[in-house]
Amino acid sequence: MPKHILGLSCFYHDSAAALLRDGVVVAACQEERLSRKKHDSDFPAHAVRYVLKEGGITADQLDAVGFYDKPLLKFERMLSTYVATFPRSFNSFRKAMPIWLHEKLWVPSVIRKELKTYKGPIYFAEHHMSHAASAFLPSPFEEAAILTVDGVGEWATASFGVGKGSDIKLFKEIRFPHSLGLLYSAFTYYLGFKVNSAEYKVMGLAPYGKPVHFDRIMKEMIHLQEDGSFKLNMKYFSYDYGLRMTNGAFDDFFGGPPRQAESWMAEREFDIAASVQKVCEEVVLQMARFIHKETKLTNLCMAGGVALNCVANGRVIRETAMKNLFVQPAAGDAGGAVGVAHYLYNTVDEKPRGPAWTHAYLGPAYSDAEIASYLDGAGAKYVTLSDEELVKRTAQLLSEKNVIGWFQGRMEFGPRALGGRSILADPRDPGMRDTLNMKIKFREGFRPFAPSVLADKASEWFELDCESPYMLLVAPVREAKRVIPSVTHVDYSARIQTVTRESSPLYYELIAEFGKITGVPVIINTSFNVRSEPIVCSPHDAYICFMRTNMDHLVLGHHLLDKKDQPALREDVDWRTLFEPD
Repeated sequence: MPKHILGLSCFYHDSAAALLRDGVVVAACQEERLSRKKHDSDFPAHAVRYVLKEGGITADQLDAVGFYDKPLLKFERMLSTYVATFPRSFNSFRKAMPIWLHEKLWVPSVIRKELKTYKGPIYFAEHHMSHAASAFLPSPFEEAAILTVDGVGEWATASFGVGKGSDIKLFKEIRFPHSLGLLYSAFTYYLGFKVNSAEYKVMGLAPYGKPVHFDRIMKEMIHLQEDGSFKLNMKYFSYDYGLRMTNGAFDDFFGGPPRQAESWMAEREFDIAASVQKVCEEVVLQMARFIHKETKLTNLCMAGGVALNCVANGRVIRETAMKNLFVQPAAGDAGGAVGVAHYLYNTVDEKPRGPAWTHAYLGPAYSDAEIASYLDGAGAKYVTLSDEELVKRTAQLLSEKNVIGWFQGRMEFGPRALGGRSILADPRDPGMRDTLNMKIKFREGFRPFAPSVLADKASEWFELDCESPYMLLVAPVREAKRVIPSVTHVDYSARIQTVTRESSPLYYELIAEFGKITGVPVIINTSFNVRSEPIVCSPHDAYICFMRTNMDHLVLGHHLLDKKDQPALREDVDWRTLFEPD
């Protein structure tokens, strides 16, 4: 009989569920994609239903359920911190305790209630062990160093370890309140962005500025050691006791209060972003150098929210002795669902690992018949094409400066669109970045766009000597190839996705065809969503997003839609209820 393990991550941010069958991930999905609530932290009821359905089982057929951290240990840390910082911590304590006492302390009861028929065991792994397992166990390496860095789990904010076979050993950790993730989030807060969801905006903003505050920050705010450990000067921060990330001392350090959200940004904000980004990179580099020195290993697996900092990742590959890097596509908390499931199956049960991950397409898929049924119900106009016709027509439209919604196969797991739920455009057009930001995504104009490139052509176009299948490495655009301005950031870098025929055949053929037409085997790939909404999951989500933006065409499976042919969208009709496939 096959063994099924359900992994769960929830109650903080980016809830998710993952199902393993005999050590292989059958399905994994963030709750936000199904609930349509950005960064949904609730119990992942929709995601659980999906992964069980995808696996063809019911809850009573599960052999084990794993939760990605230990709530009691986390509660202990919070109480200890509140006591240590009292009375300053009273307001935060008063706000947090009802949530903990109502829900977060009773995770086993919540799981039993939600799964109903499940009577088996419920296991808990420490937060950073779940991250470590999610990084190493799906990786292609038999042996590797492991580095996990985030805001905070129970007590740990970073951990150093080694994976070999199915075994994982963590030999060093950095503990709260000293946290690289929370340091970065404090600057995210100060710059007027939303904590735990907009840190990537700071990374995107950084190339516009100069790291003029770097030396001061390294001298006054963070004290970095040779072994990669560090201590923060907590006089500048209030996240350990208050409802804000920073305090008056932080304001004085930078000569003013936090930026108001949506207000104008200038050189001051650019320089602050550049400074904290450089701090983050230097700390990660020091950690990577230390773990190489300790382990002598040149394979590195990374997870945790900081592992989504693809600029730092790119420097690890270029500037340390690490030769191979694997970063799980859902490196943040969502990936903890996969991590705890793998940890139970491989490490605890000592079962051999399955095949390494080669793609992140682990979410829901819809057949052409289901899509056609929805489109017919919505009164949409479309043509249905073969693979060859679809690729040729779409590539031609892209070369003519059209913006296209691209919806194919199973949805991606993790924060990046990788050709399953993407918006595509021509990178040669210097005005395309502004068009996409202002007319399609409705977001800040400084935000860069990423290129998808054929894996076998990547090194010709970018200073990149390895694959980057999950868009988690930044590398410079080669000087002779700077004819793709809309995916070239102001510092001549790009956040790259390399695409192989094996992982995504239709998407590969589309980029190849675009290359034949234009001589450029690269296209813009940005997530299929608008600001403040999750990436689309279903045909309904995609069609509504297409109709509410200035996209020119939509590809849903083998169906091609032209915006000019569509009837006006009736906002008074709930098309999801009437026509969306179950």
